[in-house]
Amino acid sequence: MTEPATRKVTVRYFASIREAVGTGQETLQTRAATLGALRDELVARGEPWAGCLAPGRAVRMALDQHMASEADALADGCEAAFFPPVTGG
Repeated sequence: MTEPATRKVTVRYFASIREAVGTGQETLQTRAATLGALRDELVARGEPWAGCLAPGRAVRMALDQHMASEADALADGCEAAFFPPVTGG
């Protein structure tokens, strides 16, 4: 079975990232195969995504509501989420 050329992904943004990009959610078509590649694709859009999702920025990621790493594969119809680290105190 071959991978689709593009996949539909719902991207959710939380907390300060949501405030920076101006929306809590968007659905897009992507050629990205992994969560890290999707992040790179979003950064390539320029500001405000570049500022809050850039490599080196502390960003947590989830895939289908489970903590995930940049290497995790995207599936057609999945949900990816980006949010800042949560600190307690």
